[in-house]
Amino acid sequence: MIQSIDRAARVLELLQGARHLGITELAARLELSPSTVHGIVKSLHEHGFVAKERGGQRYMLGPTLLRLSNVYLDTLDVRARALRWTQELSRRTGMAVRLGAAHFSDVLVIHHVLRPDDSPQMLETGMAIPAHASAMGKVLLAHDLGFQRTVFAEPLRSLTGDTVTDPARLALELPGIADLGAASELDEAVIGESSLAAPIGDARGDIVAALAVVFPSSQAPTPDPVLQALRETARNISRELGATIWPPHVAPADD
Repeated sequence: MIQSIDRAARVLELLQGARHLGITELAARLELSPSTVHGIVKSLHEHGFVAKERGGQRYMLGPTLLRLSNVYLDTLDVRARALRWTQELSRRTGMAVRLGAAHFSDVLVIHHVLRPDDSPQMLETGMAIPAHASAMGKVLLAHDLGFQRTVFAEPLRSLTGDTVTDPARLALELPGIADLGAASELDEAVIGESSLAAPIGDARGDIVAALAVVFPSSQAPTPDPVLQALRETARNISRELGATIWPPHVAPADD
């Protein structure tokens, strides 16, 4: 690992989630000298990876990351194939729709369709959700043993009082999720919000993403037609990616 790149990446990680931090705060969290951190931040600033607060001394993520993230999203075949299907799923169910892919121990939302109503909503594309606390994450865990090993390698943090943080308990759910081709969560990531998710596979039969409908917990359990529409949409997207089987098979962990 190249030390300077590793340190720069850690600075960017600390600034995620709309955090604004100064040099002293960054240095303390990185356990590095302020002068070293200042040099790293100065280089990142010159390339637009971080930006400085107007009239302040704290830093935040910069516009270059937005441009690169948009380029990354545009290269994802699963996202391109899913666009019209996710829009139709939202229309059929009246719910918000997320498309997510594994990212370290999280699920990265790579596409988000807002609820088809006039209620205030925030676009969630680019948001990361801990895999163990989301329906999309459970689907990915059930179909990818390598991802499962990565997630279970670290302690599972609690987001709400309903978050499952015991890997053994969560692992017991996964075979059933793989057989059904669907997973659910109730208030596990955000109080008052729940979701159902289904897997999306590719031509090799591997899972590449998870598709979810998101709804207020007060509406749980969802009626059977919602689950049917979700599974049907996930299957159709998988077919467009060349899948000949659905749900995808369970991928073994790489040695």
